[in-house]
Amino acid sequence: MTTILSKAVLAASLATAVTLLSIPQASADGEKEKCYGVALKGQNDCAAGPGTTCAGTSKVDYQGNSWKLVPKGTCATISTPFGPGSLAPLTRPS
Repeated sequence: MTTILSKAVLAASLATAVTLLSIPQASADGEKEKCYGVALKGQNDCAAGPGTTCAGTSKVDYQGNSWKLVPKGTCATISTPFGPGSLAPLTRPS
């Protein structure tokens, strides 16, 4: 019984590993892009506009001129109360 159970566990583990290897990963190779207007207050990665120095300095949630690094190809799918993220700076209330 132990041998059968061990073989079943091994087979399941192998099947899981093969499945995980075949799933495309958007940022598996570390590809990222700047996505403007999606960071919460103080959580931007950089470029938070006039009066700020860089990372963590955005003054409001979803500030249009601050960006966050996201997996490449996902920026436009990120929803905010002001609409989707953008690959270019946005004009939003500050």
